[in-house]
Amino acid sequence: MNSRIVASASMLVLCFMACSAEEQAAPAAEAPRHVKVYFEKGMFGGWPANHGIWSWGNEILVGFGMGYYKDQGLSHHIDREKPEIAMLARSVDGGESWSIEDPGEKGYLLTEGGYLHGVTRPGVTLPELRESEGGIDFTHPDLAFTVRTNSIHAGIGRVFYSYDRGRTWDGPFRIPSFDSPGIAPRTDYIVDGKDTCSLFITAAKSNGKEGRPLCVRTTDGGATWEFVSWIGPEPEVGFSIMPASVRLSDTDILVTARMRDDSRRWIGTYLSMDNGGTWDYLNEAVPDTGVGNPPAMIQLEDGRICLIYGYRAEPFSIRATLSSDGGRTWGDHITLRDDGASRDIGYVRAVQRPDGKVVAVYYFTDEASGPERYIGATIWTPPAM
Repeated sequence: MNSRIVASASMLVLCFMACSAEEQAAPAAEAPRHVKVYFEKGMFGGWPANHGIWSWGNEILVGFGMGYYKDQGLSHHIDREKPEIAMLARSVDGGESWSIEDPGEKGYLLTEGGYLHGVTRPGVTLPELRESEGGIDFTHPDLAFTVRTNSIHAGIGRVFYSYDRGRTWDGPFRIPSFDSPGIAPRTDYIVDGKDTCSLFITAAKSNGKEGRPLCVRTTDGGATWEFVSWIGPEPEVGFSIMPASVRLSDTDILVTARMRDDSRRWIGTYLSMDNGGTWDYLNEAVPDTGVGNPPAMIQLEDGRICLIYGYRAEPFSIRATLSSDGGRTWGDHITLRDDGASRDIGYVRAVQRPDGKVVAVYYFTDEASGPERYIGATIWTPPAM
């Protein structure tokens, strides 16, 4: 055999072996890391999705409900005869460590967080609900804006805002009910200008039951809020609630919602191509969420859509899915953690850090920590495109 051919073949084999060794030696993708945001023996931390999350670079602020732990069987393990208090957690290092803030003395008196059981914070008077005169600057660099309610079905909507990253707040200001029996808004909004902001909220169905999503908008700094559209038809059975939105372009808005009928719980996807005027149902972003959980949805710096949710069936998990085509199709689920000890988990909020990692905040319970529900965060890197 020609010696040059033999030499060339040998070099190819050596190259293949070297490449294989290099591939085998390549480090595995970094595993998600979990940290505790709030954990206290005898207490219950819950539902970041009901409050909101805001970020300024590596500074992250998230709201949650703090109550007292009590075994309630298959229900939420919170003592319904004691107060549930709205709290804030702040990180200045991208979610690696957290400090807890009680904003009750700073104007963020959302003690109606106890709407689940009707017990408010003792010794505290709720601030008067006011009609807004407008003037909110939605482009303020240190804005934190939150939308809350006093009922999960048919309540009164109210907004608070802060210009100092949540250290002091102004509000509450009333949001109309938009000819519905009542509204149950959580914080989900898109800022489109100094005076212009769109909210994606939930209203009661015409029979007063939970619920259906809608888009409303202000163009005068919050002085007035105008109805834009219902997002999908009113469900005949079950509900469609807790929308999460992402603006894809000047005209296109993507919304996912927690959906339920008699037998199934899933996350559905809607697309508007006329700035929220009308909506088309695209698909089931998550066909099964166990007994149900809302979506947290963000657009990554590479343009992909990242949806994170709690899976309330065994194995009790925090999961994610990605879309590279604006929500028209979704990838397989990515398990961030599956060590939950109960279905009483989830209600995720998420942000992306400047270094590209995603910080997902949720409430959780695991065998190692004990029965208490705590606020946890998972820091992870979405897989490459």
